[in-house]
Amino acid sequence: MLMKKPRHRVFDYTPRFYKQERDELNKKRKRIKFNSVRKYQRRKKSTVIWFVLIILILYIYLKLSGGI
Repeated sequence: MLMKKPRHRVFDYTPRFYKQERDELNKKRKRIKFNSVRKYQRRKKSTVIWFVLIILILYIYLKLSGGI
């Protein structure tokens, strides 16, 4: 009762120089860049996994057949 309850601060900020067209353009650029990077990384990882899997199968085959 003797102390004040803490309250959240409210800010009323309006930017001085705001260009809506520029903001939309930046959002589009970020979205396009994110999608292209994501697709590229997915394909690269898949190729590496297949390569390791083939090497592993060849190693096991040679080990069981007595080649190594």
